[in-house]
Amino acid sequence: MTTAVHSLSNGSNGAVAVASPAATPVPRVAYEHEQLVVRRGERSGLDQIVAIHSTALGPALGGLRMWHYPSIGDGIRDALRLAAGMTLKASAAGLDLGGGKGVICAPPEGVEGDRRRDALLDFGDLVESLEGRYVTAEDVGISPGDLVTIRERTAHVTGLPPERGGSGDPSPFTAIGVEAALRACARARFGEEGHAGRSACVIGLGHVGARLAQRLADADCALAVSDIDPSKRALAEELGAEWLEPEEAMLSDHDVLAPCALGGVITAENAAELRCEIVCGSANNQLADDSLAEVLAGRDLLYAPDFIANAGGLIHVYKEIKGYSEQRAMALAKGIERTLGFVLAVASQRGVTPLTAARELAGERLDVALRD
Repeated sequence: MTTAVHSLSNGSNGAVAVASPAATPVPRVAYEHEQLVVRRGERSGLDQIVAIHSTALGPALGGLRMWHYPSIGDGIRDALRLAAGMTLKASAAGLDLGGGKGVICAPPEGVEGDRRRDALLDFGDLVESLEGRYVTAEDVGISPGDLVTIRERTAHVTGLPPERGGSGDPSPFTAIGVEAALRACARARFGEEGHAGRSACVIGLGHVGARLAQRLADADCALAVSDIDPSKRALAEELGAEWLEPEEAMLSDHDVLAPCALGGVITAENAAELRCEIVCGSANNQLADDSLAEVLAGRDLLYAPDFIANAGGLIHVYKEIKGYSEQRAMALAKGIERTLGFVLAVASQRGVTPLTAARELAGERLDVALRD
C-alpha cells in the first residue's frame, strides 16, 4: 500500500502524524487533538480513521462507527468532533479515560460478508499500531460480535460479549443514564421528579432509543416515537406510543425532546422552532453548532449537554477495564442525575448555559491532569 504522511498542527500539542492513502487528500480541519490517523485497510480497501483527542486522564476510549460518509473529509470531521466529546464525557463522569473515536468509511451499500470481516481486521491492526493509546468499543453500525473479530488483532477492545469475558451491550446503561438525566431536568424545570403526566418524543429507536422509550412508557409518560425505519412502528404499537414521521417529530409539541439517533439534529434552522421544554437524549453532538446552546437558552429551553446525559454506556464499558461490579456501574449511571443536577444549578446561578457549565466541570479535571 502506498502511503502519504501528513503533519498537521494541533496547537499546544505539536504536530500530528496522519497516514492516509496517497490518492486520498486530507482536508484542512481545525482541531486540538493529540493524534489523527487515516489509512486505507490493506485487506478491505476501506478508509479507516482514529482520532485521539486527549490521553491526559488515561487511554483514549471511544467507539468504532461504521458509516457511509459523502467524503473521507466528512468522516474525519465526525471522528474529530466525537473524540473531543468523549474526552468531556469521561472527565465529567470522573473516569480515568481520555477521548477518542474510530471510523470505518463504508460504501453506500454497506459492508457485509468477507469484506466486513476484512475491514474489522484492518481496524484491529490500526488500533494495535497505536500501542494502547486508543481503546475501541461499539458504536453505530458495530455489534459485540464485530468487536470479537477486532479482538483477533488487538487487545485494546472493550464491550465484548459476556461469554468472551466482556461487559456486553452498553445500551441499557446508556438508557438508564439518560433517564436519570431526564429526572434532573424535570426537577430543574418543573420542580418535581418523575415523568408521570409529562410527554416526551423519542427520536431514533436503535439500541438506546428503544430502551429509553420503554423506560419512559413504564413511567407513565405520554410517549411519541419516531424513526427513519418504518418497521419500528411495531415498537410504537407495543408501547402504546404515538408514531410520528421523522420530519414532524423534531417540531412536535412535547415536554421532552429526546434525540437518540445521529448527531447534528438541532440546527440553526429548527432551533428557533422547537416546541419542547427540555432537550435530553442519547445522541452524541445533538447541536449542529455549539452556539445553538445560547439560542436554546434564549428561548428558555433546557438543554442537557449530551456528554453528561449519555455517559452511562461509557461507564459500563469502563468497568470492563477497571474490573468493578455491575452494581457499581449501575450506581454510577444513576449518578448522572446528581451530576447533571449540579451542572444545571451552576448554570442557573452563574447565568450561563448548561453546556458552558458542563464544559467547565470537565475542564477542571483535565486542567489538573495537565498540570501534574
